Amino acid sequence: MKEKSAVKIGAVSEDGVTVSEHFGRAPFYVVVTVEDGEIVSREIRDKMGHAQFSGEPHDEVREADPRGHGFGSFAQSRHASMAAAISDCQVLLARGMGAGAYLSMKQAGIRPVVTDIIDIDEAVQAYIEGRLVDHSERLH
Repeated sequence: MKEKSAVKIGAVSEDGVTVSEHFGRAPFYVVVTVEDGEIVSREIRDKMGHAQFSGEPHDEVREADPRGHGFGSFAQSRHASMAAAISDCQVLLARGMGAGAYLSMKQAGIRPVVTDIIDIDEAVQAYIEGRLVDHSERLH
């Protein structure tokens, strides 16, 4: 009997249907489970983000990092909080994110993909078919 191969893909979203343009502002994740090339389940998980951290100053105010926004220790701590909710996912879809958040997801063992595909199901299908492109040149 063949063992099923499963992968969990998280997508940042504001409406449960589309991939959000901004990782930090999205209020939740849509987590899709794929087994043997088919979507078998979907769930919505709360995501930490700008709303929860709005009272805190940006890194540039607290500490300077030559790599820019999102690389300081405070930002990395916030990114770790965001990654915790999808620690069982192998992939994270976003249509835009900061370079610091991108690196933090990679360090958490989650492959971030900056996609130009708006619809979550279409992006997941592109991943399944091996044609999902990571537009890392869009990192800010």
